[in-house]
Amino acid sequence: MDHIFSVPDSAYLIRVAIRLGAAAVLGGLIGLEREWMGKAAGLRTHMTVALGCAAFMLIAVESSTDIGNTSRAIQGIAAGIGFIGAGTILKRSEEDDIKGLTTAATIWMTAAVGSAAGAGHGWLGLIGVLIAFLILSILSGVDNWLARKRRGRGEQL
Repeated sequence: MDHIFSVPDSAYLIRVAIRLGAAAVLGGLIGLEREWMGKAAGLRTHMTVALGCAAFMLIAVESSTDIGNTSRAIQGIAAGIGFIGAGTILKRSEEDDIKGLTTAATIWMTAAVGSAAGAGHGWLGLIGVLIAFLILSILSGVDNWLARKRRGRGEQL
């Protein structure tokens, strides 16, 4: 008889815990940068997004050998996470002043990182986090430099 809540063997539990933990840590790295920059969606948001996506991927990967299940899970996560990301985008009263696009993008990236870890590809998530850090840190300075140049010419931001 199949139980509603059956406990798998310890090796399987450890593998699942490692995948979920890796997702949370990798998402937390992106969230830490957002927190450091004083953004609304920070450490806890990014960690829980990555963890949730990893859980969805684990469900898809572990419940069937059909690759279509995994593909549909990825599609659902990519589309669904947009609702959370959209909530971080604010249109201010000034004509071209929109805030939160980068945070929305990092939430979307965090979903991909969590999905990779949940599917057992933590290395892919780690590389993604490293590249995201480069983009967020190095290009932040370039953005600031360009903004100063535009202000110097009297252009709107």
